[in-house]
Amino acid sequence: MGELRTVVITGAARGLGFASAVRLYREGWRVVAAMRTPDRGIPLLREATGAGEDDDRLIGVQLDLMDVDSVAYAAKSIEERVGAPYALVHNAGISSAGMAEETDADLWQRMFATHVIGPVALTNALLPSMRAAGEGRIVLVCSSAGVRGQPATAPYSASKGAMERWGESLASEIAPFGLGVTVLITGTYDTEIITDAGTTDDRDFGGPYARLHQTMNTRGRFAMKMARSPERFADGLVKALADRSPFRRRAVGPDALMLLVSNRFLPSSGMHHMSRIVLGIPRQGSMRNGAYPLTVTQKAMVFAVKVIPQPVMQRIVAAAAKRSAAKQPPQQQTD
Repeated sequence: MGELRTVVITGAARGLGFASAVRLYREGWRVVAAMRTPDRGIPLLREATGAGEDDDRLIGVQLDLMDVDSVAYAAKSIEERVGAPYALVHNAGISSAGMAEETDADLWQRMFATHVIGPVALTNALLPSMRAAGEGRIVLVCSSAGVRGQPATAPYSASKGAMERWGESLASEIAPFGLGVTVLITGTYDTEIITDAGTTDDRDFGGPYARLHQTMNTRGRFAMKMARSPERFADGLVKALADRSPFRRRAVGPDALMLLVSNRFLPSSGMHHMSRIVLGIPRQGSMRNGAYPLTVTQKAMVFAVKVIPQPVMQRIVAAAAKRSAAKQPPQQQTD
């Protein structure tokens, strides 16, 4: 690669961020792994990469995007230890499940703090040194849910959409200084963020949206079986870091690519109709006045959710997922 380049990756303790940190370290980058708990995450990264404790190509930085002071301290620490990074990858994220009516203001605030406000603050703090260097890349790990707002994920969809719009604005502003922005539209990857344990669940299985939750939950779990490994995402990130144009938008994963192509050619009403069919949402007006009731099976599932303690339910779901994975052929599990 020539001169050693530094990449800062947020949310590097798990999932896509962890896989990306490992991949870029192996390709010769100096990796600044930003995470909330580096005392736990960095040892795991050292084990995965083979890096020693004194290896200056793997640096841990404490970062909580929901804490203004933590963001400022992280930016200062990064510049003191590595100077101006060549690339800043905004990967950290949280997820949620629940209709817009069911989610409270605190969840919306945490979503926007993690996906927009925190990343903006960190970027602004590092931009002076990056502008002075005259080259660099800001990579935003966005989502298919930010391309088209999806039901039961309104805070996530809205914040990821806002992140993408920020990136478009930023790209024009920093291009004259030799910097660029790449937006990565990700598909479904096998990480904790798509699991019950990694998701804030605000769904009310006894409320007016119960039928929708049951249908979408079934189809969502089927889609999760086709999730790709985080290592496959790292392939897309490597390409993004090689971009030289002022702005680039990339799809990472076949499902994300299909969505971008469809979104380009179909009108908004057509995309809305397609999402409704894929997710099993009934036609307009079908649930008015309590019509379209739950089936017997769905009522039993709702009752189980109500009476079984949440920790027990999570263990049952995790066990079911393991059994399902064990039944898949080995090649299907890795792909």
